Amino acid sequence: MSQETALLVGETIMDVVCRAGAEPAEHPGGSPLNVAVGLGRLGRHVVLDTWMGEDERGKRVVEHLSASRVELAPGSTGAPRTSTSRAAIDADGRAEYTFDLLCAVPPIPVGLAPVVAHTGSVASVLPDSADAVFSAVASVRDTATICYDPNIRAGVLDDSARLVFLAERLIGQADVVKASDEDLAALYPASPPQESARRWARCGPAVVVLTRGPEGSVAHTCDGRQFATGVSPGVVVADTVGAGDSLMAGLIHALWSEGLLGAARREALRAADDEAWRRVLALAARVAEITVSRAGADPPWLAEL
Repeated sequence: MSQETALLVGETIMDVVCRAGAEPAEHPGGSPLNVAVGLGRLGRHVVLDTWMGEDERGKRVVEHLSASRVELAPGSTGAPRTSTSRAAIDADGRAEYTFDLLCAVPPIPVGLAPVVAHTGSVASVLPDSADAVFSAVASVRDTATICYDPNIRAGVLDDSARLVFLAERLIGQADVVKASDEDLAALYPASPPQESARRWARCGPAVVVLTRGPEGSVAHTCDGRQFATGVSPGVVVADTVGAGDSLMAGLIHALWSEGLLGAARREALRAADDEAWRRVLALAARVAEITVSRAGADPPWLAEL
Protein backbone atom coordinates (compact mmCIF):
# COMPACT_ATOMS: atom_id res chain seq x y z
CA MET A 1 0.00 0.00 0.00
CA SER A 2 1.34 3.43 -0.90
CA GLN A 3 -0.73 5.26 1.70
CA GLU A 4 0.89 5.38 5.13
CA THR A 5 -1.20 3.27 7.48
CA ALA A 6 -1.58 2.69 11.21
CA LEU A 7 -2.32 -0.89 12.24
CA LEU A 8 -4.20 -1.35 15.52
CA VAL A 9 -4.28 -4.86 17.00
CA GLY A 10 -6.57 -5.85 19.86
CA GLU A 11 -9.98 -6.14 21.36
CA THR A 12 -13.36 -4.66 20.66
CA ILE A 13 -15.60 -4.54 23.72
CA MET A 14 -19.12 -3.22 24.16
CA ASP A 15 -19.09 -1.41 27.50
CA VAL A 16 -22.43 -1.85 29.27
CA VAL A 17 -23.02 0.54 32.16
CA CYS A 18 -25.80 -0.40 34.57
CA ARG A 19 -27.03 2.14 37.13
CA ALA A 20 -29.83 1.55 39.62
CA GLY A 21 -33.15 2.77 38.24
CA ALA A 22 -31.81 3.41 34.74
CA GLU A 23 -31.71 1.47 31.52
CA PRO A 24 -28.27 0.00 30.70
CA ALA A 25 -26.19 2.27 28.48
CA GLU A 26 -23.95 0.66 25.87
CA HIS A 27 -20.89 2.22 24.25
CA PRO A 28 -18.34 0.69 21.83
CA GLY A 29 -14.98 0.42 23.56
CA GLY A 30 -11.79 -1.50 24.04
CA SER A 31 -8.47 0.32 24.24
CA PRO A 32 -7.14 -0.47 20.73
CA LEU A 33 -10.52 0.43 19.22
CA ASN A 34 -10.50 3.77 21.06
CA VAL A 35 -6.99 4.56 19.80
CA ALA A 36 -8.05 3.60 16.27
CA VAL A 37 -11.04 5.96 16.47
CA GLY A 38 -8.81 8.74 17.78
CA LEU A 39 -6.39 8.35 14.88
CA GLY A 40 -9.14 8.06 12.30
CA ARG A 41 -10.67 11.30 13.48
CA LEU A 42 -7.25 12.97 13.28
CA GLY A 43 -7.13 12.17 9.58
CA ARG A 44 -4.90 9.09 9.63
CA HIS A 45 -5.48 5.94 7.59
CA VAL A 46 -6.24 3.24 10.16
CA VAL A 47 -6.76 -0.52 9.93
CA LEU A 48 -8.14 -2.23 13.05
CA ASP A 49 -7.38 -5.94 13.39
CA THR A 50 -9.88 -7.08 16.02
CA TRP A 51 -12.45 -9.75 16.93
CA MET A 52 -16.20 -9.27 17.27
CA GLY A 53 -19.47 -10.80 16.18
CA GLU A 54 -21.96 -9.90 13.50
CA ASP A 55 -24.63 -9.52 16.19
CA GLU A 56 -26.46 -6.27 16.95
CA ARG A 57 -23.61 -5.04 19.14
CA GLY A 58 -21.12 -5.82 16.43
CA LYS A 59 -23.17 -3.90 13.88
CA ARG A 60 -23.18 -0.86 16.17
CA VAL A 61 -19.41 -1.11 16.52
CA VAL A 62 -18.98 -1.26 12.74
CA GLU A 63 -21.12 1.86 12.36
CA HIS A 64 -19.07 3.63 15.05
CA LEU A 65 -15.81 2.74 13.31
CA SER A 66 -17.07 3.70 9.87
CA ALA A 67 -18.23 7.07 11.16
CA SER A 68 -14.71 7.68 12.50
CA ARG A 69 -13.02 6.55 9.25
CA VAL A 70 -11.53 3.34 10.63
CA GLU A 71 -11.14 0.36 8.32
CA LEU A 72 -11.69 -3.17 9.66
CA ALA A 73 -9.18 -5.86 8.77
CA PRO A 74 -10.73 -8.81 6.91
CA GLY A 75 -11.91 -11.53 9.28
CA SER A 76 -12.48 -9.18 12.21
CA THR A 77 -16.20 -10.01 12.46
CA GLY A 78 -15.82 -13.77 12.80
CA ALA A 79 -16.50 -14.09 16.54
CA PRO A 80 -19.64 -15.90 17.73
CA ARG A 81 -20.58 -12.77 19.70
CA THR A 82 -19.20 -9.35 20.58
CA SER A 83 -17.32 -9.12 23.88
CA THR A 84 -18.82 -7.12 26.73
CA SER A 85 -17.67 -5.42 29.88
CA ARG A 86 -20.61 -4.92 32.22
CA ALA A 87 -20.19 -2.31 34.96
CA ALA A 88 -22.77 -2.34 37.76
CA ILE A 89 -22.66 1.07 39.47
CA ASP A 90 -23.93 1.21 43.07
CA ALA A 91 -25.42 4.21 44.90
CA ASP A 92 -21.96 5.33 46.03
CA GLY A 93 -20.60 5.29 42.49
CA ARG A 94 -18.56 2.12 42.93
CA ALA A 95 -18.42 -0.21 39.94
CA GLU A 96 -18.36 -3.99 39.88
CA TYR A 97 -17.24 -5.42 36.56
CA THR A 98 -18.27 -8.61 34.80
CA PHE A 99 -16.49 -9.57 31.58
CA ASP A 100 -17.54 -11.75 28.69
CA LEU A 101 -14.43 -11.67 26.53
CA LEU A 102 -13.59 -13.35 23.26
CA CYS A 103 -10.27 -12.26 21.80
CA ALA A 104 -8.49 -13.46 18.68
CA VAL A 105 -6.24 -11.93 16.04
CA PRO A 106 -7.19 -12.37 12.37
CA PRO A 107 -4.25 -12.54 9.92
CA ILE A 108 -2.66 -9.22 9.06
CA PRO A 109 -3.91 -8.19 5.58
CA VAL A 110 -1.58 -9.34 2.82
CA GLY A 111 0.52 -6.48 1.50
CA LEU A 112 -0.09 -4.23 4.49
CA ALA A 113 3.16 -2.51 5.51
CA PRO A 114 2.10 -0.13 8.26
CA VAL A 115 4.23 2.81 9.31
CA VAL A 116 3.07 2.30 12.91
CA ALA A 117 1.46 -0.58 14.82
CA HIS A 118 -0.15 -0.28 18.24
CA THR A 119 -1.46 -2.80 20.75
CA GLY A 120 -2.10 -3.31 24.45
CA SER A 121 -4.71 -3.99 27.12
CA VAL A 122 -7.04 -7.01 27.16
CA ALA A 123 -6.11 -8.97 24.02
CA SER A 124 -2.41 -8.66 24.82
CA VAL A 125 -2.83 -10.65 28.06
CA LEU A 126 -5.65 -13.17 27.55
CA PRO A 127 -4.47 -16.76 27.04
CA ASP A 128 -6.36 -17.15 23.75
CA SER A 129 -4.82 -14.07 22.13
CA ALA A 130 -1.62 -12.90 23.89
CA ASP A 131 0.80 -14.88 21.75
CA ALA A 132 -1.01 -13.96 18.54
CA VAL A 133 -0.98 -10.25 19.44
CA PHE A 134 2.75 -10.41 20.13
CA SER A 135 3.41 -12.23 16.85
CA ALA A 136 1.27 -9.76 14.89
CA VAL A 137 3.14 -6.66 16.05
CA ALA A 138 6.53 -8.40 15.81
CA SER A 139 5.75 -9.37 12.21
CA VAL A 140 5.47 -5.73 11.09
CA ARG A 141 8.46 -4.35 13.00
CA ASP A 142 10.51 -4.28 9.79
CA THR A 143 8.28 -1.46 8.49
CA ALA A 144 6.57 -0.04 11.56
CA THR A 145 7.20 1.87 14.74
CA ILE A 146 5.74 -0.33 17.50
CA CYS A 147 3.59 1.34 20.16
CA TYR A 148 2.33 -0.29 23.35
CA ASP A 149 0.04 0.62 26.25
CA PRO A 150 -0.46 -2.05 28.95
CA ASN A 151 -3.75 -0.40 30.01
CA ILE A 152 -4.41 -3.05 32.64
CA ARG A 153 -8.06 -3.80 33.37
CA ALA A 154 -8.63 -5.26 36.82
CA GLY A 155 -10.23 -8.70 36.82
CA VAL A 156 -9.13 -9.68 33.31
CA LEU A 157 -5.95 -11.52 34.35
CA ASP A 158 -5.09 -11.89 38.04
CA ASP A 159 -1.76 -13.69 37.57
CA SER A 160 0.67 -10.86 38.38
CA ALA A 161 3.78 -12.75 37.28
CA ARG A 162 2.16 -13.54 33.93
CA LEU A 163 1.15 -9.89 33.50
CA VAL A 164 4.72 -8.75 34.07
CA PHE A 165 6.08 -11.34 31.62
CA LEU A 166 3.63 -10.34 28.88
CA ALA A 167 4.23 -6.61 29.41
CA GLU A 168 8.00 -6.95 29.36
CA ARG A 169 7.86 -9.16 26.28
CA LEU A 170 6.09 -6.36 24.40
CA ILE A 171 8.41 -3.72 25.87
CA GLY A 172 11.23 -5.60 24.14
CA GLN A 173 9.55 -4.93 20.77
CA ALA A 174 8.21 -1.44 21.42
CA ASP A 175 9.55 1.94 20.33
CA VAL A 176 6.89 4.08 22.03
CA VAL A 177 5.23 3.13 25.32
CA LYS A 178 2.47 4.88 27.22
CA ALA A 179 1.54 3.66 30.71
CA SER A 180 -0.41 5.11 33.61
CA ASP A 181 0.95 5.32 37.14
CA GLU A 182 -1.80 2.82 38.07
CA ASP A 183 -0.57 0.36 35.42
CA LEU A 184 3.00 0.47 36.72
CA ALA A 185 1.92 0.26 40.34
CA ALA A 186 -0.05 -2.88 39.49
CA LEU A 187 2.89 -4.46 37.64
CA TYR A 188 5.60 -3.43 40.10
CA PRO A 189 4.01 -2.65 43.48
CA ALA A 190 7.39 -2.40 45.23
CA SER A 191 8.71 0.35 42.92
CA PRO A 192 7.56 3.96 42.41
CA PRO A 193 5.96 4.33 38.95
CA GLN A 194 8.56 6.93 37.90
CA GLU A 195 11.40 4.47 38.53
CA SER A 196 9.56 1.71 36.67
CA ALA A 197 9.06 4.04 33.70
CA ARG A 198 12.75 4.97 33.68
CA ARG A 199 13.71 1.30 33.81
CA TRP A 200 11.44 0.50 30.84
CA ALA A 201 13.03 3.36 28.89
CA ARG A 202 16.42 1.69 29.38
CA CYS A 203 15.09 -1.62 28.01
CA GLY A 204 14.61 -0.71 24.36
CA PRO A 205 11.84 1.86 23.73
CA ALA A 206 12.78 5.31 22.46
CA VAL A 207 10.37 6.83 24.97
CA VAL A 208 8.10 5.81 27.84
CA VAL A 209 5.33 8.29 28.63
CA LEU A 210 3.99 8.00 32.17
CA THR A 211 0.52 9.47 32.69
CA ARG A 212 -0.42 10.71 36.16
CA GLY A 213 -4.06 11.75 35.88
CA PRO A 214 -4.59 15.40 36.87
CA GLU A 215 -0.84 15.84 37.36
CA GLY A 216 -0.17 15.44 33.65
CA SER A 217 2.45 13.27 31.96
CA VAL A 218 6.19 12.68 32.10
CA ALA A 219 8.17 11.34 29.16
CA HIS A 220 11.36 9.36 29.79
CA THR A 221 13.63 8.94 26.77
CA CYS A 222 16.10 6.13 26.14
CA ASP A 223 19.03 8.48 26.69
CA GLY A 224 17.83 9.66 30.11
CA ARG A 225 16.07 12.90 29.24
CA GLN A 226 12.80 13.76 30.97
CA PHE A 227 9.97 16.02 29.85
CA ALA A 228 6.88 16.89 31.87
CA THR A 229 3.60 18.33 30.65
CA GLY A 230 0.78 19.43 32.93
CA VAL A 231 -2.93 19.89 32.43
CA SER A 232 -3.79 23.22 30.81
CA PRO A 233 -5.48 25.78 33.08
CA GLY A 234 -9.20 26.08 32.55
CA VAL A 235 -9.85 22.54 31.36
CA VAL A 236 -13.20 21.47 32.83
CA VAL A 237 -13.34 17.70 33.18
CA ALA A 238 -16.64 16.05 32.28
CA ASP A 239 -15.20 12.57 32.83
CA THR A 240 -11.94 10.75 32.15
CA VAL A 241 -13.37 7.92 30.02
CA GLY A 242 -11.01 7.33 27.10
CA ALA A 243 -8.45 9.91 28.26
CA GLY A 244 -5.48 7.56 28.12
CA ASP A 245 -6.47 6.15 24.74
CA SER A 246 -6.90 9.67 23.35
CA LEU A 247 -3.47 10.63 24.63
CA MET A 248 -2.02 7.54 22.94
CA ALA A 249 -3.71 8.49 19.66
CA GLY A 250 -2.37 12.02 20.10
CA LEU A 251 1.16 10.73 20.65
CA ILE A 252 1.07 8.64 17.49
CA HIS A 253 -0.47 11.49 15.48
CA ALA A 254 2.13 13.98 16.75
CA LEU A 255 5.06 11.66 16.02
CA TRP A 256 3.59 11.09 12.54
CA SER A 257 3.43 14.85 11.99
CA GLU A 258 7.08 15.14 13.07
CA GLY A 259 8.12 12.53 10.48
CA LEU A 260 9.36 10.15 13.18
CA LEU A 261 7.34 7.01 12.42
CA GLY A 262 8.36 3.92 10.49
CA ALA A 263 11.21 1.45 10.91
CA ALA A 264 13.45 3.58 8.69
CA ARG A 265 13.04 6.43 11.19
CA ARG A 266 13.75 4.34 14.30
CA GLU A 267 17.12 5.97 15.00
CA ALA A 268 15.73 9.43 14.23
CA LEU A 269 13.01 8.80 16.81
CA ARG A 270 15.60 7.85 19.41
CA ALA A 271 17.62 10.97 18.59
CA ALA A 272 14.68 13.41 18.50
CA ASP A 273 15.63 16.72 20.08
CA ASP A 274 14.08 18.38 23.13
CA GLU A 275 11.86 20.72 21.15
CA ALA A 276 10.41 17.87 19.10
CA TRP A 277 9.47 15.96 22.27
CA ARG A 278 7.88 19.08 23.77
CA ARG A 279 5.77 19.58 20.64
CA VAL A 280 4.74 15.93 20.62
CA LEU A 281 3.72 15.91 24.28
CA ALA A 282 1.85 19.22 23.99
CA LEU A 283 -0.21 17.98 21.04
CA ALA A 284 -0.95 14.65 22.72
CA ALA A 285 -2.06 16.47 25.88
CA ARG A 286 -4.34 18.72 23.83
CA VAL A 287 -6.07 15.71 22.28
CA ALA A 288 -6.65 14.18 25.72
CA GLU A 289 -7.88 17.47 27.20
CA ILE A 290 -10.56 17.84 24.54
CA THR A 291 -11.68 14.27 25.24
CA VAL A 292 -12.02 14.74 29.01
CA SER A 293 -13.93 17.98 28.50
CA ARG A 294 -16.93 16.02 27.21
CA ALA A 295 -18.73 12.87 28.28
CA GLY A 296 -17.53 9.44 27.23
CA ALA A 297 -14.73 8.29 24.93
CA ASP A 298 -15.34 11.00 22.34
CA PRO A 299 -11.92 12.01 20.91
CA PRO A 300 -11.58 15.15 18.83
CA TRP A 301 -11.56 15.55 15.08
CA LEU A 302 -8.54 17.19 13.43
CA ALA A 303 -10.43 20.44 12.86
CA GLU A 304 -11.00 20.76 16.62
CA LEU A 305 -7.26 21.04 17.20
